[in-house]
Amino acid sequence: MTLPLIQIYDTTLRDGTQSEGFNLSANDKVRVAQKLDEFGVAFIEGGWPGSNPKDVEFFERARDMQWKHALISAFGSTCRVKGGPEDDANIKALLDSQTPVCTIFGKTWNMHVTDVLLTTLEDNLRIIEQSVAYLKENGKRVIYDAEHFFDGYKADSPYALETLKAAIRGGAEMVVLCDTNGGTLPWEVEQIIREMKAQITHPFGMHMHNDSETAVISSLVGVREGATQVQGTINGVGERCGNVNLCSVMANLELKMGYKCLPKGQLKHLYDLSHFVAEVANLTPDEHLPFVGKSAFAHKGGVHVAAMRRSAQSYQHVKPENIGNKMRVVVSDLSGRGNLLSKAEEHGLEVEGTEVVPVLNEIKELESRGFSFEAAEASVAIMLKRQEFGYKPPFELIDFFVNVEHRQGRGIFAEAMVKVRVQGEVLHTAAEGNGPVNALDLALRKALVGYYPRIAHFHLSDYKVRILDSDHGTEAITRVLIDTRNTTSRWSTVGAGTNIIEASWRALADSVEYGLMIAH
Repeated sequence: MTLPLIQIYDTTLRDGTQSEGFNLSANDKVRVAQKLDEFGVAFIEGGWPGSNPKDVEFFERARDMQWKHALISAFGSTCRVKGGPEDDANIKALLDSQTPVCTIFGKTWNMHVTDVLLTTLEDNLRIIEQSVAYLKENGKRVIYDAEHFFDGYKADSPYALETLKAAIRGGAEMVVLCDTNGGTLPWEVEQIIREMKAQITHPFGMHMHNDSETAVISSLVGVREGATQVQGTINGVGERCGNVNLCSVMANLELKMGYKCLPKGQLKHLYDLSHFVAEVANLTPDEHLPFVGKSAFAHKGGVHVAAMRRSAQSYQHVKPENIGNKMRVVVSDLSGRGNLLSKAEEHGLEVEGTEVVPVLNEIKELESRGFSFEAAEASVAIMLKRQEFGYKPPFELIDFFVNVEHRQGRGIFAEAMVKVRVQGEVLHTAAEGNGPVNALDLALRKALVGYYPRIAHFHLSDYKVRILDSDHGTEAITRVLIDTRNTTSRWSTVGAGTNIIEASWRALADSVEYGLMIAH
């Protein structure tokens, strides 16, 4: 049996931007649309023309662009109550957008018709049919979104079905069943679709919201029941709790259910698409999302990692490479030897199973004192590197001194001194900085740069401090996480202790040692 091709209808640029904190400029919309088209979705909903200047600009730019896979759709509503589509500003804006596809929504729930639109059930059917027909007469392909379909069906099933029939009479190529409030459960979705299909045989799609945390499963249920289009957003952004996450839908359809919804080979770019959209919107990616999160295939428990080293299938439901992700091993106090052996292999380090035991014990002891190595893999790599036979660290700390003063006429003043041994020579350097950690960093660099010129390309890109036991006040344990980068790489190191300068020094020294190791 050949399964139908499932159309992916992306509404990140319209419904997604209704998410609190998710904002896109017109230029951002163009960039995301180009990425979606390259990825291979069938439809890209660009926005609601006429509702704001950004959407107007997007459609003006989109009409002059070449699209490889996707059709651009403009979104709007049916015409006004007691009026006709021919003189409706919203319908005119849809036509002026010059998109090949128009998607309009109409009322399905009788309560919305009488209490929100303030019209009759009969007039609502008229404006649905006439709006669709008018757009069709003007050369548009029309998709009809049945707003609140499932709630409307539960309230008055005959009338809800009549609204679909009105859209079909008008010429809609697809009627989309919307769970606008996101409250319908999957078994209700299944039952309602089966009842609908007994009376309506027309292509239909799914548009689910995630207020009950069931949008993905309800969409997949809809596909199993015959839906051939799924509308949603990348990463599940959207109003309130979000729309259905298309990343999960597409991965499940292609990897688990045997359907095709993308051009061949495109699913392997899913991870990149997810992170691209988050980056353009200036949001921190949710790394715990299924399939596309950085943690989706991260393994922390020692028992899990030991099993994974024998069979990758033992604790992974799909191959992460199929969606462009990768398996990661996380090192923590829950780790076993397998975690560290995997981490050593990842960094190209030559250590034996017995050689990781001291490091494992040290990690467990340090984490009990406030360290956390999950986000500081460079610190782990350096600890393992030190176990290699014959390894000589590039420098050895002898002393350091930090002084912070307030001087009249100059304000806060920080100075650091470091004494290190490099290749048998003791170097004693000092530097001023805008703070104690910056002064330490500069003093260490001054000592080392003559021996290791590449250190000039190391840049401290982030410095995070977390108080672990705030009830201890100024005696609390402080964890410091330092992110460093050079021209090709980025790495993270950690330090912790009751003295923030000491914690910072440990993270800083590990950062420099690791950078010299990978740049060797």
